[in-house]
Amino acid sequence: MAKEGIHPQWYPDAKVICNGEVVMTVGATQPELHVDVWSGNHPFYTGNQKIIDTEGRVDRFLRKYGMFDDSEDEGK
Repeated sequence: MAKEGIHPQWYPDAKVICNGEVVMTVGATQPELHVDVWSGNHPFYTGNQKIIDTEGRVDRFLRKYGMFDDSEDEGK
C-alpha cells in the first residue's frame, strides 16, 4: 500500500501535445505534456532518417577505414 500524502497526483488521461495537437493520452503526474518529438514525427519511425555530418565526423570515419573516395573531396 502506498503512503497517503507523499505521492504526486496521478492523471490517468494526461494529454501529450506536439505542435499544438493532442497526439495521444498517457498516465502521468502532469495533466499535459508538451513535446517536440514523438514516435509519429521522429525520423527513425517515419523512415525519413538522414545522417547529419557534424564537424566532418562522417568524412573522418570514412577516411580512417579506407571507404572515402578522394574524387568526392576535390571540390573542397
